[in-house]
Amino acid sequence: MTELTGTSPQVDSNDGLAVLERRGSVAETYGIPLAVLLELTHRCPLQCPYCSNPLELDRAGQELTTAEWKKVLSELAEIGVLQIHFSGGEPTARKDLVELVQHANDVGLYTNLITSAVLLTRERLKELADAGLSHVQISFQGNEPVVADRVGGYKGGHAKKIEVARWTRELDLPLTVNAVMHRQNLHQLPEIIQMAVDLDADRLEVANVQYYGWALKNRASLMPTYAQLEETDRLVEDARERLKGTLTIDYVVPDYYALRPKKCMGGWGRQFFNISPSGKVLPCHAAESITGLDFMSVRSNNSIAWIWQNSEAFNRYRGTGWMKEPCKSCDFREIDFGGCRCQAFALTGDAGNTDPACTLSPLHESIFKQAERDAASGQDRFLYRNFAGGTPESGDDA
Repeated sequence: MTELTGTSPQVDSNDGLAVLERRGSVAETYGIPLAVLLELTHRCPLQCPYCSNPLELDRAGQELTTAEWKKVLSELAEIGVLQIHFSGGEPTARKDLVELVQHANDVGLYTNLITSAVLLTRERLKELADAGLSHVQISFQGNEPVVADRVGGYKGGHAKKIEVARWTRELDLPLTVNAVMHRQNLHQLPEIIQMAVDLDADRLEVANVQYYGWALKNRASLMPTYAQLEETDRLVEDARERLKGTLTIDYVVPDYYALRPKKCMGGWGRQFFNISPSGKVLPCHAAESITGLDFMSVRSNNSIAWIWQNSEAFNRYRGTGWMKEPCKSCDFREIDFGGCRCQAFALTGDAGNTDPACTLSPLHESIFKQAERDAASGQDRFLYRNFAGGTPESGDDA
């Protein structure tokens, strides 16, 4: 998952068009993000054991219809959003994807397709390009089929990804390779970097697994050793220097080995939101893992702008007013905003606690030791993410 940043002019909470004139909202200083993630569906032919989708997946019958997604796209363009990231699940499982890309293009939105690629044909990729698709991001689970297909739980998946990546460049579409890294594939990082170069990718995301949802269930099978992390740091820095001007490399460190927490998604409700398949507007893709929060839907009577500015869920952890000690008096409180709320909830049971990735958290030492235990466990079996072991379902508008 790519971190999205940026702000744009604030908007009225009622019609989503006029500049917000009133004051007093906790969120009044946070403009509509420049980029928004749209999770079109949770259906996916892959079964990745670190999937960022929630444990309770939205079924096909709950998904927004074509007309509803087009209304969302028009509203986002009207309120100042510039970029749309079509994601999932697997967004190409939606039969209406070309129509949605065309509509996004018609209303002036830059479109990025975040895909496993395994359902794409060259003909459909060309249709997407002709409809105005701006960029393609393909996820890879390794640099060769044995590891990659096992991690993805999909036979023949790696070969298809390579093929689609080549079609992407043949169609003159920019390409990002997203490599989700963990203990069972980090040894392939040098080859994955070279694979990205050979595929003529513009960007490579070296994204160590973040432990929420499915990844948390598989933590003992995914957690890298500290020695692997040190080697990864060295490899990435070397490659960045060596490939400067050829390949841009983004790097996400696993939180369990960090000293300070990340400013997760730019801070809760500050620079990012995504919309789930059923239309829930979320501060981040893992936010539904925090129980007790009521996330509003685009199907409600409120505009997306109103939900962003005024909903209780978005305002709950905005800024610094919600913080307890040690965050409350920390000099970094307006730099990292306490770290990740989802990780704080997953590891402490309270989303208002300091992210244990921070050395100031009383639980920091214990999660570092947990990481070492998981990494040394030798566990290599996965609990795969899927729809009850079946195949993706079809919805009326999918």
